[in-house]
Amino acid sequence: MEVFSFLCLLFLLLLFLFLYRHRSTSNPKTHGRHKGFQTYPLIGALPDFLRNRNRFLDWTTQVLGDCPTNTSPFYRPGNIHGVITANPTNVEHILKTNFENYPKGERFIVLLQDFFGKGIFNSDGEIWRLQRKTASYEFNTKSLRIFIMENVRVELYTRLIPMLTEAEEAHRILDLQDILERFAFDNICKLAFNFDPGCLGSTGKTGREFMLAFENAATLSAGRFLYAVPFLWRVKKALNIGSEATLMKSISIVHEFADTIIRNRLESRVHNNEEDLLSRFIGKDENSPGFLRDIIISFILAGRDTTSSTLSWFFWLLCFNPEVEQSILKELKEIRKRNRKRIGDSYSIEELRDMNYLHAAISETMRLYPPVPVDTKACLNDDVLPDGTFVGKGWFVTYHTYAMGRMPKIWGEDCYEFRPERWLDEKGIVKQESPFRFPVFHAGPRMCLGKDMAYIQMKSIAASVMERFSVEVPEKEKSGGHLLSLTLRMKGGLPVKVRERILLD
Repeated sequence: MEVFSFLCLLFLLLLFLFLYRHRSTSNPKTHGRHKGFQTYPLIGALPDFLRNRNRFLDWTTQVLGDCPTNTSPFYRPGNIHGVITANPTNVEHILKTNFENYPKGERFIVLLQDFFGKGIFNSDGEIWRLQRKTASYEFNTKSLRIFIMENVRVELYTRLIPMLTEAEEAHRILDLQDILERFAFDNICKLAFNFDPGCLGSTGKTGREFMLAFENAATLSAGRFLYAVPFLWRVKKALNIGSEATLMKSISIVHEFADTIIRNRLESRVHNNEEDLLSRFIGKDENSPGFLRDIIISFILAGRDTTSSTLSWFFWLLCFNPEVEQSILKELKEIRKRNRKRIGDSYSIEELRDMNYLHAAISETMRLYPPVPVDTKACLNDDVLPDGTFVGKGWFVTYHTYAMGRMPKIWGEDCYEFRPERWLDEKGIVKQESPFRFPVFHAGPRMCLGKDMAYIQMKSIAASVMERFSVEVPEKEKSGGHLLSLTLRMKGGLPVKVRERILLD
């Protein structure tokens, strides 16, 4: 009898939802907009969320594109109530104008705390300010910039280019995304620990285990945001089952690896003449080993995934836009000629900064495929965004960088086209773009400290590879899907063939 009553109640509820579904903002202060996420009584946007969470970015981009101000409230059960926006004016309000009202927030921090702890990307208040102040000073030192460039140069000429040469000679297909991720992982570990895990080499078994565990931890941590029942991850964690069991194992490997390096460094205290970030943070005696680990893990995520994600999409886009590739090669040839450089000579920082068209092409790549496609804050007190959208206390606010790159109101009717020229002035010099229209490196007080060095590294890698090899995607029609982790990766990797490029000086 109880089962029958339950089934009748369920049937009536479903019938009610079908007959009375409506587009509601769940709050009269949102001015009764009729466009936005389809919202149902009691369960909010859950049905559409379940149908579309495997294509979350494209679904939400389409919805926001249909909204008058590219902004919509969003609600689903489990007290998941907030606003998603692709409006630059709103983004500026959140990230700068009313910055103090929009911290990371408890929900965001709790979801990522197992992996990131209290690292700079997962903290607020004084803990964040302390890390920001120290990192800001260190990233502005000339010695660190030299250290970074030397690491990139060594990794390029002793590992990446020889690997591509060998694959070309053997006519072997490579997963370029995997190679770029391993390259970036080796590079950032040298920067963070002054430790070479050898992921791109042939002797880095322990390092590769660390890298794979790091990758799994990032992907599974991001998955916590997409649970239909928000507290289910806690249950699985308590029972140590499913994805949470895998996540905890991966985090354990990452933490053990990092802790061992930190412990050894602390015991030896041989760091006075080293330039890596760990040595610089160890200099602050109040930092505990666990706190040092949290800081370093955050920097590894930022350094590994920003460059590898962007460059994977960059080389993929070049395969569909040969005219862009030729323009970049023309620019490289002119710079070599002007500075009397031969193909194969490494570029200086000044020469890399002169690569305006390459810079524009990389920016255009990140406009369409931002490494961090969405970012979320919490609202401390009731607020109204510049476009009139109400945000309640305790709600989340997400700015949708991926969608912003696809909004005609921001980039014009050709916003889906890959056109580096939109970043250049009439003299061919890169224009300064508002970080609130292009928040790929965040904006406001949390603006990414490594932005300039990220461009320098990506340009160095792209230029060195492009002038030696042409990169071909054998099955273009099957490529280009994305995998949403904490960063935007290519689903299935990027299988390519490389061919030696014949260029005349």
